[in-house]
Amino acid sequence: MNLTTRRTALAALVLAVTLTGCSALAEKTGGDSAKAPAPGAAAAGTAQRALAQLTVKGPAPMTGYDREAKFGPAWSDATTAPGADNSCDTRNDILRRDLTHITYKGTSRCVVATGTLADPYTGTSIHFVRGPQSAQVQIDHAVALAAAWRTGAAQLSQEQREALGNDPVNLMAASGPANSAKSDRDAASWLPSNKTFRCTYVARQIAVKAKYRLWVTAPEKAAMTRVLTGCPDQALPTDTSSGVVLPGLK
Repeated sequence: MNLTTRRTALAALVLAVTLTGCSALAEKTGGDSAKAPAPGAAAAGTAQRALAQLTVKGPAPMTGYDREAKFGPAWSDATTAPGADNSCDTRNDILRRDLTHITYKGTSRCVVATGTLADPYTGTSIHFVRGPQSAQVQIDHAVALAAAWRTGAAQLSQEQREALGNDPVNLMAASGPANSAKSDRDAASWLPSNKTFRCTYVARQIAVKAKYRLWVTAPEKAAMTRVLTGCPDQALPTDTSSGVVLPGLK
């Protein structure tokens, strides 16, 4: 082999080694990038992560909707919702959970006679007295039942809808006037005037929708996203619903 041939072979060898090293480096770099979380990805267990996993669809028609026929008698204790079958109706269960300084009617340990509500919707304190003025405190469905019907509840079984209507994760004691103003509107058209509660409120709606396989509309998701921008680590509320029968689950 002459000098020119040796130089050509040596150059080719150096080039091959260089390209092989670059290729290995590129593969290593690419592998590390693939394992890294996407910038801005929501953490597991947060409302943002759960919202990102919800289906987005337009609202279904209200055809066939009937509050009592489709969701059962109001505040029934005979459902598969958590806390049911405790010999106390759902309304009083939520009053006991959300009010402070409670007294009971007569010898009952179920029927709340008086109490104080730190109203989450308005940020005010409301004194509850059972009787003609008791509607000043109402039990609100975070995801209104009509709104649930428009976003998938029509496809649930009767048992599942009755659980949805009485599930503590979907219920809050709140100002009666504020609840009436909300009516069956979703986050796209109504949010609590108490801005410090909005993150918690939206997280509760998302938890209900995830639990009962409901979807969100595009405007609803946009409104929820705007709220959660200010509280990206907002956690979903605790759910103790192991007894609720859900679609696709046993």
